Amino acid sequence: MGRLFGTDGVRGRANELLTAELALDLSVAAAHVLAESGAFGGHRPSAVVGRDPRASGEFLEAAVVAGLASAGVNVHRLGVLPTPGVAYLTRSTKADFGVMLSASHNPMPDNGIKFFARGGEKLDDAVEDLIEARLREPWPRPTGADVGRVWNDTALTDSYVRHLVRTVAPTRFDGITVVLDCANGAAHRAGPEAFEALGAKVIRLHAEPDGININEACGSTHPEDLQAAVVEHGADLGLAVDGDADRCLAVDAAGQVVDGDQILAVLALALSEQGRLAGNTLVATVMSNLGLVQAMHSADITVQQTKVGDRYVLEAMKAGGYVLGGEQSGHVVLSEHATTGDGILTGLHLVRRMATSGQPLAKLASVMTRLPQVLINVPGVDKTRADSDPILTRAVADATAELGTTGRVLLRPSGTESLVRVMVEAETADRATAVAEHLAAVVRTTLTLT
Repeated sequence: MGRLFGTDGVRGRANELLTAELALDLSVAAAHVLAESGAFGGHRPSAVVGRDPRASGEFLEAAVVAGLASAGVNVHRLGVLPTPGVAYLTRSTKADFGVMLSASHNPMPDNGIKFFARGGEKLDDAVEDLIEARLREPWPRPTGADVGRVWNDTALTDSYVRHLVRTVAPTRFDGITVVLDCANGAAHRAGPEAFEALGAKVIRLHAEPDGININEACGSTHPEDLQAAVVEHGADLGLAVDGDADRCLAVDAAGQVVDGDQILAVLALALSEQGRLAGNTLVATVMSNLGLVQAMHSADITVQQTKVGDRYVLEAMKAGGYVLGGEQSGHVVLSEHATTGDGILTGLHLVRRMATSGQPLAKLASVMTRLPQVLINVPGVDKTRADSDPILTRAVADATAELGTTGRVLLRPSGTESLVRVMVEAETADRATAVAEHLAAVVRTTLTLT
């Protein structure tokens, strides 16, 4: 069996891989590992626990709370709240750690468990490995007054909303109409409340979670309803978050999608103009569109690129002291205000840029031209030789030289499957497709499993 923790906690089909028993065991192991690391400073530890609206979150939350309390941890149940809200409240309430139950943008049958360290930051890989190694070990159980206590603190959502609003003060959104697609998820309350507090007219879309409909043909992975609603209502823009609201995509007044790369470009220019873009550097991943790199180069902004995954973006930001980073998917980290991606926060700062500049979203986003991008997955190959096979290496080099500064090639072995991803960007879709199909054919031929 592989590593239980992935790049974003433990995630899988609820009640199959992710059972109540596993959730309880993970919580106990986390409490023990963090206690032994000195994270609790010798005092009675406290934790905050939140979840998205999935039906399975109800029993998984009960298991997590039971595990923590049985290990002597005081627990504050936050109820349904975005992942970044849990991260923020871990920090603001000075909790010793936080737990979020969500599978983000995944389908409803999935769920996940993510731990935050004191201060609201994700746990290091080494700490997660220690937790996994301690599952189901015998342990001395506290009794009597030493067991943890449990409180319901759902009102803390108001504290998170006030924090979001403060980050754009004193700017107001009066006269701006926004359609907000909440993905029938964790942002269905906090998202609209934040925008309305700033004076925006909010048209709610997919904001009635029933435990089953989260991410179902809605949210940031399915913007079609949002595009239609923005045009229908004559709104200034639309914003779509995913199930746990840690990512955000936008739609301009004409119904055109504005992706994470374009949002990063808009926010980077705004921060740079204000002298607040640390190191005049933006952190993005290798999958970000070349158009983003070109636009930032024109503005004398450096783009530092990392491996795919918001974990690696956060690591680079922390190491360099940078304040803005993110992914094409809409994970945007504004580290002056958050320790993780926050879809509501991202949307607020995008609208703030509209309000302060007086420009519509389409105009702001036009600073970046997205190059056509083609991605082909080649399954059933020996991915371990993707970086070393001489024939494939030569083919990639030739394609890169042929595209020159007008495109690029990226080959990535999958982290979980026996496949290689071939990504090509070029000035035209036809050119990108032709180069990608050629390289995919080379991958199939040269990396055949024997």
